[in-house]
Amino acid sequence: MNAAKPTTPDGRYFVVKGRLWRCTNPSLPSELKEKLVSELMRARREKGAAMRVGDSVRREKARQRIDLIKNELGERGPVWWSDDAPDLNRHMAKNTPYAQWFAGLTAKQHEKD
Repeated sequence: MNAAKPTTPDGRYFVVKGRLWRCTNPSLPSELKEKLVSELMRARREKGAAMRVGDSVRREKARQRIDLIKNELGERGPVWWSDDAPDLNRHMAKNTPYAQWFAGLTAKQHEKD
């Protein structure tokens, strides 16, 4: 879960600018999660460096690595929950079953997103 952003009561999503983003699979062992997050940050730095010098091949390779890692973290790809609930990743919270919860957030909580 993302402590800095409002997180849905079921822990599946955090909210940024009113949009739902899938959380990391909470059942990942902490050591694996730490390793993957470290690799993700390295890949993001590589993508940024490639973009700064205009290297589109290196940028694309880093982008693909980012996507792979985010899939391994459970933030993309098949959902990590097993109750057949749909994936609402990138949907606006107000247009989902989380609308009432989202509307009930305080202004201070909305500022975090």
